[in-house]
Amino acid sequence: MNLRFSQNLTGWYHQNKRDLPWRNTNDPYKIWISEIMLQQTRVDTVIPYYEHFLEQFPTIYDLADADQQQVLKCWEGLGYYSRARNMHQAAKTVVKEFNGRLPDSYEKITSLKGVGPYTASAILSIAFQKKFAVVDGNVIRVLARYFGITDDIRSAKTKKRIQQHADELISEKKPGDFNQALMELGATVCKPGNPLCGECPLSTGCVAAASAKTDRIPYKSPSKKVPHHHIAVGLIVNDRNELLIALRPNESMLGGLWEFPGGKQEAGESLKKTVKRELKEELGISVEIFKKFDELKHAYSHFKITMHAYWCKIHSGEPAPKSSQKIEWASLEKIHSYPFPKANKTLIEKLQTMENGDLTRFRES
Repeated sequence: MNLRFSQNLTGWYHQNKRDLPWRNTNDPYKIWISEIMLQQTRVDTVIPYYEHFLEQFPTIYDLADADQQQVLKCWEGLGYYSRARNMHQAAKTVVKEFNGRLPDSYEKITSLKGVGPYTASAILSIAFQKKFAVVDGNVIRVLARYFGITDDIRSAKTKKRIQQHADELISEKKPGDFNQALMELGATVCKPGNPLCGECPLSTGCVAAASAKTDRIPYKSPSKKVPHHHIAVGLIVNDRNELLIALRPNESMLGGLWEFPGGKQEAGESLKKTVKRELKEELGISVEIFKKFDELKHAYSHFKITMHAYWCKIHSGEPAPKSSQKIEWASLEKIHSYPFPKANKTLIEKLQTMENGDLTRFRES
C-alpha cells in the first residue's frame, strides 16, 4: 500500500503543484527562509515577503551581517516576530560554526535557534532529500481522513499516531516531493470544507470519503475562548513635531519592534488612568491627557486587543527607558523606517494622513 500511496500522491503532485518561488530552488538557505515564513502563515501572504527578503538578504552571510532592525523592518507585517529574531541569530550561528552552510543532520540543524522538529524535517527532506516526514495541519487532515481517524486532533496522542502513519508512508526516493505533495493535497484538494474528493489521487483508499464522513473528520475539540484586552497608548509630541517611541525588549512579545508607550488596562481602571500609569512606569513621566486620537482592533494568535490612542503632554519628568531597550523621538518623515507591530503601524498611517502633518497643535487641543 505504501508504494501505491506514494506513487499516486507524487504523480498527482508533479502534474498539479502550484508554481511557488521556493519550489524553484535547491538552495538550503532559501528553503529554510520559506519554511520559517510559512509557519502559521498563508502561502499568498508569504510570497511577496519571501521575494523581498531574499532581495535584501540574498545569502546567509548577508542575513548574518545585517542589523536586527533591518531584519525586523523587512519582516514587518508578517507577524510572529520571534521567527525573524531567531532566524537572524541562527544565521549568525551557521556562519560562525558551520562555515555558512546549513547542516544536513537532524541533531545539528535542531541546535539552531527557531528550528524545531517540524522545520528540521521539512528542510532536511526538501533541501537534502533526507527521509523525515513532516506533519502540519494539512497533513493531519489528509491522513486523518484517509485512515478514518476520529479522535481529537488537538490531542498529543492523536498527533503522534498521525506522525507514525506519515513516517511509514514517506518514500525513500525524493522524500521532499512526498512531503510537499501531502501538504499541497491538503491545501488545494482535501480542504477543511467541501473537499474535492473527485480530484483526489488518494480517494479510492480514503475511509472518510468512502463513508461520507469528510464533514466530521478530522475532529477538533472546541478551542478556548479568546481573551480580549484594551490597550491604551500615549501620543507625545515635542516642539520639533516628533513623536516619542520606545523599543520593546527582545525577550518580550513583539521584541525588537518599536511602539507608542502604553499598556494593558487593569480591572476597574479608566483608559486615561491606564495611560498615565503606564507612562509613569515605562518612562518615569507624568502626563496631561487631551483628546482621544483613535481606537482600532487587532487580533493576535491567542488574544485580541482594542488599542486606544490619546494625545498627551509631559507635565513633569524627563522620559527614560525604564522598561524598554531605548526611546527615541521620530518625525513623521522618518518614522516609517522603524519596524512597528501592525496596530501601531495603522496608527502611524492615520497620523501621516493628517493635514500638513503638524502634530504640535494636538498637544493641548
